[in-house]
Order: sequence, then C-alpha cells, then structure tokens
Amino acid sequence: MNDKKVLITGASGYVGRQLGELLAEEMSVVGVDIHSRPAGFPILQMDICDAALGELLRAEGVTHVVHLASGMAAGRDRAREYRIDVEGTENLLKACLYAGVEHITVTSSGAAYGYHADNPEWIEEHHPLRGNPEFGYSDHKRLVEEILAAYRQQHPRLKQLVFRPCSIVGANTRNKIGKLFSGRAILDPGGHDSPFVFIWDRDVVRALRYGVQHSATGIYNLAGDGALTPREIAKSLGKPLRRPPIWLVKAVLGIGYFLRLTDKQPGQVIFLQYRPLLLNRRLKEELGFVPEKTSAEAFACFAREALGIQVPENATVAEGAV
Repeated sequence: MNDKKVLITGASGYVGRQLGELLAEEMSVVGVDIHSRPAGFPILQMDICDAALGELLRAEGVTHVVHLASGMAAGRDRAREYRIDVEGTENLLKACLYAGVEHITVTSSGAAYGYHADNPEWIEEHHPLRGNPEFGYSDHKRLVEEILAAYRQQHPRLKQLVFRPCSIVGANTRNKIGKLFSGRAILDPGGHDSPFVFIWDRDVVRALRYGVQHSATGIYNLAGDGALTPREIAKSLGKPLRRPPIWLVKAVLGIGYFLRLTDKQPGQVIFLQYRPLLLNRRLKEELGFVPEKTSAEAFACFAREALGIQVPENATVAEGAV
C-alpha cells in the first residue's frame, strides 16, 4: 500500500466504481457521490457543491483527487447541469487548495471542442475549445476547462491531469451513446456520415489509474485508434441507416421536447452532424499510455456484450490510427 490517498467524485457511477475498486488494491481510496451505493471502497454521500468538501479532503488526508462527477444525465434542467459541472468543479478546486491536495485528475470531454462544420478532420489538444452554447454539456465542459486553465496559472502547486474522452463504450454501457445504437435503425441526420471515435471503458479506467500512479500532468485526448462512420456502424450491426433531413429531425425533437417526451432539443442535432474526431497521438507518445482496444474493437465489444450482436473489429478509418 503506497502513501497516496485518493478521493473520487462521482464514485457511485459506472467508471467511478470500477476505478475505485481497482485503486483500492494498491492505495487508500474514498469516494463521494450524491448517491451512496455499496462498493469495494467507502463512498460518502455528499454533493459536489457542498461547502464542507474541503474539510473532508483535509480530514481524510487526501493527496490525489479524481473528478468524475458530471451533470450529463440531468436532461432538461440546464441550471442543474451547470451547477454540477461548472460550479461543482470550481468548488472542488477551491477545496483542493484549502486541503493542500497535490494532484487532481479531471475528466473533461471531447465535447469541449464543440460540434462544428469547420472542425479539423482530426482534432488535437492544441485546437481551440468551442463548446456549443445550444448544447449544455458541450458548453459546460468548455467553461470547466477555462476554469482549469486559470487555476493552472494561478495555483501551479495543484498539479492537473485533464483527459478529454471520446464516446465511452463497453460491455455494460448504459449511457446516451449506447442508446444511439440500440434502436431498430442508425440515425444519420442530413447524411453527413460523421464518424465516431470510441474508447473502451476499461481503457478509461486504466488511463485514470495510470495518471494517479504517476501523478501525471497535462491535457490528453482519450480515444482509441481510428473511427467508425454511421454507415459502417449500421452495416456492422445489420441495421438500416436512416438519413432524414435536418429540418425534419429538428421539428420532431421540437415537438417531443415541448410535450416532454424527450430531453433532447432541436439544436442538439449537431451532435450527430459534426462529431469531433479525437486524435490520440499525444496520449500515446507523451503520456505513454496506449489503449488496449481501437475504436472498432471497443465498439465490437459493446455490440457483442451489451447488444448481443457479433460485429467485425477491423472496419476503421485508417487515418485516425497513429
């Protein structure tokens, strides 16, 4: 058992529990979450915005924090999403400074780059963050990264490791990404055929553990090699590819949102039109972390284990492999 003491926010979540149980094999771990569920390490029930967070960090002697708490599932409540993502992150950073925490790992998102028609073919960490105002999760991740940048400049003693994951999939994926592929057809509004980059959930957990073990710093896209287009995904799943016009999708979403049948708004169609393709060169060459699975292999695992569909693992966009 080494001398690190780790606190994980969002510890009851899918990734948080896996990470906590893995880290607990080699160091002291405690988690916080608004929902406390049984796990292989203690999880305390606490709101990420709680003013007492700093006292908890100090009392526990925390040296490293892994920040996974996110408001992505908040749905229609933009104010709640903002409170969790933006205000919660800043409260945690202040708590870390108060308690003398040495290192924080933050899971941002590739969504911070934004969904734009003029995105580079492959996005690297030096490209600007342009999270879309009409898409709360994307906009909030941009704001979080601006706060992190300010803290790096003003409080360099708190070391930062920032990951920008792409779409996370695995055997037990139950997130919004997973739902996109579990229906009867694959949707490609407007026929943009914008590719998806995937990362295996176990690779995410491994990367987070690696960051804590090495007290690593820097900003890294967290993605598998290559990508899959909606056409390739539909073919591999044996499902039809539907390409309705953008105006029709927006109209349907607008009606559904008004009637409270969905939490998706018309402006969020850009999520499928202009997906940021995350290049992982820096992750592998500078951080020294190599994902075990490519995008295609991660998706194949998800399809096989979560959807019960056998798909090939070699249909990748080769330009993304480095």
